[in-house]
Amino acid sequence: MTSIQTKGMELKSDEEILAKLRTATAGLFVMSESDYPFELIQWDGQIPITPEYLLNVSGGPESSAIEEANLDLFFNANERFRNVLAVLKNNLTDLKVYKVGTINIPVYIVGRSPKGNWLGLSTRLIQT
Repeated sequence: MTSIQTKGMELKSDEEILAKLRTATAGLFVMSESDYPFELIQWDGQIPITPEYLLNVSGGPESSAIEEANLDLFFNANERFRNVLAVLKNNLTDLKVYKVGTINIPVYIVGRSPKGNWLGLSTRLIQT
């Protein structure tokens, strides 16, 4: 894992950022009507994140609702997620939270890495 030096600023590799996210989320679960862990996301930065793309990765039907949520509100100022939020904000830009569906909801928290790829986390919420 190597860092790239650009204009006096150290840019972390995708692997370094994913390792930080893996460490920050170890043992954490998103609480809803069921508890789900976080999984790492690494998507090609050339692919635009469209509703069609989100439906494809989630496996949801074409009629699934897609909601963009606020990053800070998603983590709800929960002390357990403070480090996760810091890793996301300190290493990624254009951060977005996407929820796909209405009951069994895949959630994708993604942002651009310095290399231009989409990195982040996925989890699931159950809301009946």
